[in-house]
Amino acid sequence: MRSASPLRPRRRSAAILAATILTVGTAGCGSSDSPATAQAGPSVSASAGPDAGVLGIRDPWVKAADKGMTAAFGTLVNDGDVDVTVTGATTALSSMELHEMAMKDGTMVMRQKRGGIVIKAGSTHALEPGGDHLMLMNLSRPVRAGDELTFTLTFADGRTQQFRAVAKPFTGAQESYAPGHGQPLPGTSATPTMSMSPAS
Repeated sequence: MRSASPLRPRRRSAAILAATILTVGTAGCGSSDSPATAQAGPSVSASAGPDAGVLGIRDPWVKAADKGMTAAFGTLVNDGDVDVTVTGATTALSSMELHEMAMKDGTMVMRQKRGGIVIKAGSTHALEPGGDHLMLMNLSRPVRAGDELTFTLTFADGRTQQFRAVAKPFTGAQESYAPGHGQPLPGTSATPTMSMSPAS
């Protein structure tokens, strides 16, 4: 019986040592998994792109046109809790400007939107004929009904967002894009105007 007693501490020590190794090993797995998990978060976020979730864009469309200028419309939706300002827009088809309509000498004229288009937090902002719109200048080809164009919006904080819009014929406001009053077109002394006279 005396010879067995020295073995008990050895067994107890072996059991304690095994438990310690198991605990350290488990802690090591946890620490190695944590960075992997931490790295997975940013990569998922990055895959969404910096332009995800800036604005919602409802019912985007482009006025069909054979040449010259046309415009893109839709409703910008800001579901966030801070104001968002659109400072620019681009498309492969032409140069673009942010435009608004304003009365000048009794005529509704089109001019560049100074300071960008602001969409208040938790609200919407309509881009529509007779109001704010995204102007396509000097079309490189006709925009036919059914064509789908890709646009990129730029925001005041440097973020960007792409959206697509389908072209459709529109004659409701009888717009005509031609030299007239407003801000000068790039490289010219002429300025664009939009006639809003009703259809005859």
